[in-house]
Amino acid sequence: MIERIDGREAWGVTVASMIIASLAFGAPYVVIVALKPIAADFGGYRSVPSAAASLAMLGTGVGGLLMSWLAERVGVRSVVAIGGLMVCAGLVLSSRASDGEAWALYLGHGLLVGLVGNAAIQAPLYVYVTRWFDRRRGTALALIASGQYIAGACWPPLFQRAIDEYGWRQTMVGFGVLVGAIVAVLALVFLRPAPEVTTTTAQAPSSGECGKVLGLPRNTAFALLAIAAFLCCVPMAMPSSHLIALCGDLGVAPAKSAAMLTVLLVCAFVSRQFWGWISDRVGGLTTVCVGSLAQAMAITGFIATQDETGLLAASAAFGFGFSGLIPAYVLTSRQLFPAHDASWRIPTLILTGMSGMAVGSWLAGVLYDFFGFYAPAFAMGLAFNLANLVIVASLLVLWRQSHARLVLH
Repeated sequence: MIERIDGREAWGVTVASMIIASLAFGAPYVVIVALKPIAADFGGYRSVPSAAASLAMLGTGVGGLLMSWLAERVGVRSVVAIGGLMVCAGLVLSSRASDGEAWALYLGHGLLVGLVGNAAIQAPLYVYVTRWFDRRRGTALALIASGQYIAGACWPPLFQRAIDEYGWRQTMVGFGVLVGAIVAVLALVFLRPAPEVTTTTAQAPSSGECGKVLGLPRNTAFALLAIAAFLCCVPMAMPSSHLIALCGDLGVAPAKSAAMLTVLLVCAFVSRQFWGWISDRVGGLTTVCVGSLAQAMAITGFIATQDETGLLAASAAFGFGFSGLIPAYVLTSRQLFPAHDASWRIPTLILTGMSGMAVGSWLAGVLYDFFGFYAPAFAMGLAFNLANLVIVASLLVLWRQSHARLVLH
């Protein structure tokens, strides 16, 4: 079993997991790319498709707790295969929304794509992959988490062409069938039972002392980490969900608008590997702090820019800034808390993070509908980001104090 940990087999299942994520997490991008056409079918309100995307994110987080529990009992391959089929069903149901009635769009994305679809893929795969690694866990987490950015980089330009040619409803159905077929096959063939890593990392200096972590009660420290994840994910979702619509408002052509989102997510994919490498060397919590600062600096670009060149620069900078955050939170959880807690602590962090992304996507749509432009939404996102920095910086100070006490003893 020792040979399997950090070995060739571990990297094989990680790559398979990344491919699965790159397919399944393409599903919410249909409604993001088609935000303006869908809004036109529902009275011009962008909050309608924004809410569908938000429900998919929220459902993914909420359902992750149940699906991780289920994967512990029946196996990850069955749960992930079912998740792929549910994503297909959700897109097919969403495509039937018409005549101003949004219930099918909300139900399809919130329940099927999110709660029992991507929820069966994201959290279970995070837990699953951490059990294949010890020394290179941060790098592996960065690789599997990159599946979402591969989805965002590859699919939006293709979706834009399909929507222009066939309409958003037909695009949803076609992509749903593709996801259901390929994800189920990959899961059943490649996701083998994982070994459990029982070694203790050096990044958790106080996790076992008197039931405390960072000098705080264990669950208090975890609650602060979860709140920080929520706060940083509110601004994280705003450019990803509304960049194409923002480009359209500033006169950028639809094809270039979709390419702008691709630029953001390609930069996120490339830099995520860098963040994973960094996190294996400096620890998850330090990576969270630096990444959050980079995200805060980048989001200011969306407040100030009013042209295509500025948007391109802001998109690239934002992709670099936010890309390492979610894997770093997961890594922090594994470094600070016992391994046997992973099956519920990791899904809980993903729940708070996805809840933040759901709020961010929806809030940006609501603020746009109220003000008529996006700058107030991005300013609100920056405020959430700064609150996140306060909490993360405080936790990092506590970590350094705990480490210093351990060295002195």
